[in-house]
Amino acid sequence: MDKLCDAFEIGEHGLIFRSRRTERRNSFIVEELDFTTLRGERVRGFLTRPLHDGPVPALLCIHAHGFRYDIGADELLDGRASLQSAPGPAFAAMGFAALMIDMPAFGVRTEPGESARTKARLWQGRSLAGQMLGEQAAAFAWLAARDDILTERIGVYGLSMGATLGYWLAAVEPRIACAAHLCCFADFASLIETGAHDLHGIYLTVPGLLNIAANGEIAGRIAPRPQFIGIGDQDPLTPPAAVDRALAQTRDAYERAGAGDRLFVRREPESGHVETPAMRAAVAGFFRRYLGAD
Repeated sequence: MDKLCDAFEIGEHGLIFRSRRTERRNSFIVEELDFTTLRGERVRGFLTRPLHDGPVPALLCIHAHGFRYDIGADELLDGRASLQSAPGPAFAAMGFAALMIDMPAFGVRTEPGESARTKARLWQGRSLAGQMLGEQAAAFAWLAARDDILTERIGVYGLSMGATLGYWLAAVEPRIACAAHLCCFADFASLIETGAHDLHGIYLTVPGLLNIAANGEIAGRIAPRPQFIGIGDQDPLTPPAAVDRALAQTRDAYERAGAGDRLFVRREPESGHVETPAMRAAVAGFFRRYLGAD
C-alpha cells in the first residue's frame, strides 16, 4: 500500500448513512444528514444544492478549526468569521452541490475533545488527522455515489484545517477533479525550524509524515489536476519562507507533469489567516472553470 495512503488511513474509516431531512431555503435545498462511524459514533452532515433537478457538480467542503469546536458542519450554512460568507448557499447559487460533515471533536462530536482523541490515536500508532482523512474519504465516496451528483466533477474546498485535509485528501484520492484551499499551506520542516509549527493544532500530528513526504510534495501529487492555493503573507501559521519552500516543490511537480498552467497561487501581502474578497472571487472562478455549472 502507498505509504501516504497508509499514514492518512484511507479506506480504514467508513460512514454508515442513517437518515436525511430535506427543506427548501429560499434559493437552495438543504439536506440535514445523519451518519454513524463503524464504531457507532454519530456524524452530522449537511448538503446544499441548487433548486433545479438533475445531476450537478459538487464540492466536498471541509470545515476549519479555529478552536471553535461548536461550529463543525454548521460552517456550511452559517459560515465563520474567517470566511467571506457561508460556502453552502454561495456554491448553490453557482450551481454546485456541497457536502460538509462534523470532524471528530467538532459539532455534535465535541466529547471526547481534540486533545484526548489525539493522545489516544497516537498511543495506538495512528493520528487524529488520519481518522479525519479516512472519514472525509468515506464522505467523498458517499457523495460520488449519489444519482444527483456528477461523479467526475467533484472538487474539494477548505480553509485552515479544512485546507490541509483538503489537499491531503486530493493527493491520495484520484477521483477528486480539483482542489482549492486557503490559509494552511507551508513546509512543515521550515515551521519546525522557526517554532511556528506549535501554532498548529495537535490533531495535525501524523507520526513519521516528514519521512514520507514534505507538504509541498504531497500537494504536488494532485498534479496534473487543477489546484488553487490562497495564502495571506501576514498569517503566522504560514510564514512566507515556509510557503516559498512548499510552493517550489509543488510547482516542480506540476511542471514535471506538464501541468504548470493548472496550478494557481494567490498571495495577499497584507492579509492574515482569513479568506479575502479577492480569494473568494478567485476560488469561484476556479471552480466554474474546472467543474462547470449550469
